[in-house]
Amino acid sequence: MERGKELAEESSRSPGGGAGGDSPLSTTPSRYESQKRRDWNTFGQFLKNQRPPVPLSHCNSNHVLEFLRYLDQFGKTKVHLQGCIFYGQPEPPAPCTCPLRQAWGSLDALIGRLRAAYEENGGSQETNPFASGAIRVYLRDVKECQAKARGIPYKKKKKKDSPGKPDDDSSSSMPFS
Repeated sequence: MERGKELAEESSRSPGGGAGGDSPLSTTPSRYESQKRRDWNTFGQFLKNQRPPVPLSHCNSNHVLEFLRYLDQFGKTKVHLQGCIFYGQPEPPAPCTCPLRQAWGSLDALIGRLRAAYEENGGSQETNPFASGAIRVYLRDVKECQAKARGIPYKKKKKKDSPGKPDDDSSSSMPFS
């Protein structure tokens, strides 16, 4: 169990660098590439530890969701429950018993790395369980929930207008002066 905790903690760390990528002359992988490999190995170990073990070829979005929920127990972000007196307060004045969770940003970065690793390890883009709608919905729900619980204003992005419908401002044919 201690090894599982170590693996989960490694997976929850975000890369410090940018998009990463190795230069052709580089012999050591970038921080991003190292993290992606650790995350991929952690997920593979998670699948092996399932009863019965799940082969990668049978992995689906439900397994990914189980993995994200498993990692939650090793989180470091206080997320107040709805009944907590500090719910919605960005800086509570005292400690409370609400659980620590994985931060949305960490989960989002993790899914991005695993999505890339899946395809780099022979998975097809069409069957990538990390790119499924269920994962996007889960991440959106976590983001909204954590924002509310921590008192951070959260605004949903508005859907873009259909491409065939001109905007009010763009209907003028006059060029800029």
